[in-house]
Amino acid sequence: MLRRLAPVLLTLLVVALGVAALAARPANRTPERSADYVVLVGVAGLRWEDVDPETTPTLWRMARDGSIGSLSVRSAHRPTCPVDGWLTLGAGSFAAWPGNRPAGTCPAVDVAVERPDGIGANLPDQESVVLHNQERLPWGAVPGSLSESVRCSVAVGPGAAVAAARPYGRVDRYAPKLPADPSGLLSSCVLSIVDLGTVAGDDPVARAAAARAADARLARVLAARPRHSLVIVAGVSDTEAPSRLHVAVADGPGWERGWLTSPTTGREGYLQLVDLAPTALTALGRPLPERPFLGRPAEPLGGRPADLAAAIAGPADADREAAAQREVAGWFFGLLAAAQVALGVAVLPLLRRARRHAGPYGPEPVSRRIVAAVELLLVAAALAVPAALLADLVPWWRGDHAGVWFAAATVSLVAAATVLVRTLPGYASTLGPLGAVAGLATLTVGADVLTGARLQLNAVVGYSALEGGRYAGLGTVGLGVLLAGALLTAGWLAQRVRRSWRPMVMVAVGGAAVVLVGSPYLGADSSGAIALTAGVSVAAAISAGGWLTLSRLAWATMAGLALTIGVAVVDLRRPAAERGSLGRFLAAVGDGTGGLTVHRSGTANVETLVDSPLTVLAVAGALLVWFALLQPWGGLMRLFGIYPAVRAAMTGTAVAAVIGGVLGGSALDVAGAAAALVVPMAALASLRVLDHSTDRTRPETARDGGPAGGGAGPADPDASPADAGDSPGDGGPRRDGAPTGGGPAAGHRTDAADSDGRDARDGTGPTTGGSRADGATGAAPDTGGRIPTARASSEVTTG
Repeated sequence: MLRRLAPVLLTLLVVALGVAALAARPANRTPERSADYVVLVGVAGLRWEDVDPETTPTLWRMARDGSIGSLSVRSAHRPTCPVDGWLTLGAGSFAAWPGNRPAGTCPAVDVAVERPDGIGANLPDQESVVLHNQERLPWGAVPGSLSESVRCSVAVGPGAAVAAARPYGRVDRYAPKLPADPSGLLSSCVLSIVDLGTVAGDDPVARAAAARAADARLARVLAARPRHSLVIVAGVSDTEAPSRLHVAVADGPGWERGWLTSPTTGREGYLQLVDLAPTALTALGRPLPERPFLGRPAEPLGGRPADLAAAIAGPADADREAAAQREVAGWFFGLLAAAQVALGVAVLPLLRRARRHAGPYGPEPVSRRIVAAVELLLVAAALAVPAALLADLVPWWRGDHAGVWFAAATVSLVAAATVLVRTLPGYASTLGPLGAVAGLATLTVGADVLTGARLQLNAVVGYSALEGGRYAGLGTVGLGVLLAGALLTAGWLAQRVRRSWRPMVMVAVGGAAVVLVGSPYLGADSSGAIALTAGVSVAAAISAGGWLTLSRLAWATMAGLALTIGVAVVDLRRPAAERGSLGRFLAAVGDGTGGLTVHRSGTANVETLVDSPLTVLAVAGALLVWFALLQPWGGLMRLFGIYPAVRAAMTGTAVAAVIGGVLGGSALDVAGAAAALVVPMAALASLRVLDHSTDRTRPETARDGGPAGGGAGPADPDASPADAGDSPGDGGPRRDGAPTGGGPAAGHRTDAADSDGRDARDGTGPTTGGSRADGATGAAPDTGGRIPTARASSEVTTG
């Protein structure tokens, strides 16, 4: 009865762990009104490297007294051109100006601004701009939402007019240029938006001159600011490709000497352009629009260094790292995919010749040195992604040749980790390298998540703040490596315990990984936690033997659904500003805008599937497994039969990786990252299990001096003691029709492995003509009636 209830109980346990992890969220401080006036000052293209005491003294003093952060200026157009940045500022959501623009460029856009009455202004193109964002773009942005939320707003300059125009085009108060004394203008409305110009180009002299001119105009704004006001200075856009991180400074009551952050980033010192509109309304005590902004109100956090130069060095360094990451990531994953494909092709002939023939005929075995070298290359390939993550411990992006420094750091770490795996005890066993590599990968990613995921931010194998998709927690590549490493580690551990305990080990290790992935305090990836829950349920169900049946797949599906429903119920009970991604999606479904989210996710999946080099890794890994490793000569089926817990771990990894990619909008990226770890280890273990396929154990001598038919099973270092007792009884039929006991004819074969005898029998019996395992022949030695061993093996012991 308990055995039948085990799948139900384990499924409920995994779901309970997931719901507990996802339901607990950090307590958010409710933003309160902090100002009577808000002045939003924009300088397109302004970066932290442009700010210093000599060139921009006013901004330097403002940053010293206020709170600072790195601003991601993502919009609905890449790169975010100045007109897109201003439009996104006024919409509080990702928006873009209509029109055809060459990819990667920001041509000048002549925005028509009419002044019919000399007080305000009118943008005649505004209605078509709103229609374009509503019907042609997937974000559902409403340009002008910020100005619609206040009674009166001021715009200074053409960029500010784009941000301040209401959806029908009206700007309440407008000045084409900043007056010499703007105090009257800035105090005429509670919200003012000021365009101070653009800082563009790569010429340091030209950028310094533009920044100096903007700083002089900022001095006039600060001198004329109304009492009890909040002034926010932001680099509202890029000016050309590639995108960069920009300046964000907030100065006012309650915003003194801190870091700016936002719930949309969850990272100290980072906020998004879409956060500025809700920040302004919250500071004024105004309610947010009924259709929520994509952004959330920013807030200051303490802990900033007292020395402003040291504080600014952090955002400036993050901008350099993010820019270098974009250049290096493409060729890293391209080279990784090419290397793993080449290594997979090189493994094919070794698999064909890995099985040692016991008879006088057959191909010569491959040199042990070649096999050992290929095994080390497989280990190195599997460790490439974790090593690339650790490479961010070294500031490789600060040099003139960032790619070279990153390559040197990564190769050094791969070499060191490979040597470590090679020298660990148990490397010679079939599953030794697999367990070591999986453990190192899990430890690397898990430790980074537990310490704030600082290595993944702007990392080559992490996520970029420039993309605006994630700023904290576990990234796509990290999710793939962590779920693969955790499940393989669980499989390796489960294989070493009794069969009845294997599901418990799977749930223990997998449940801990679900908490690590899904907790908002740690990985903060709810879709990844749901996917991993399904994978753990599958692995636990088949870890004691058997294959993935429809009933077991149903249990995994039910586990994922139960976790989703449980989290959704908890999330929907929270206030709108505190909901997670799942709660926001369900709320959008309720108000009729859920289709936009589905459309964005589908579009992201298609774009990632086509553009990402991780797709190549996923597809190439699947082809190698299906057309080589799973073939009769490939060894993986034999490995699965001998080690059912490893089979369960790899099956659960496949299920979790596919679901995680689809739910997260990353297509096959999660599967590609997982394949980079799993496929090399599957190939290595297959090589080893084939190499031991003709091994024999020395049979125990019976009391009458003859061989013991069907004696004790093997004692494989990687197999549990329970597996030896699971083989069929003496005298029963084997799959090849030979008897299994009763004397020498039985062969008493065990390739290490037949540690799970009921799952794997290759039917190879011992030779009687004195042939050796390497195919050479000779006279049969006098063994005194005992069956000789084919060769010594670290996989086969006599216990």
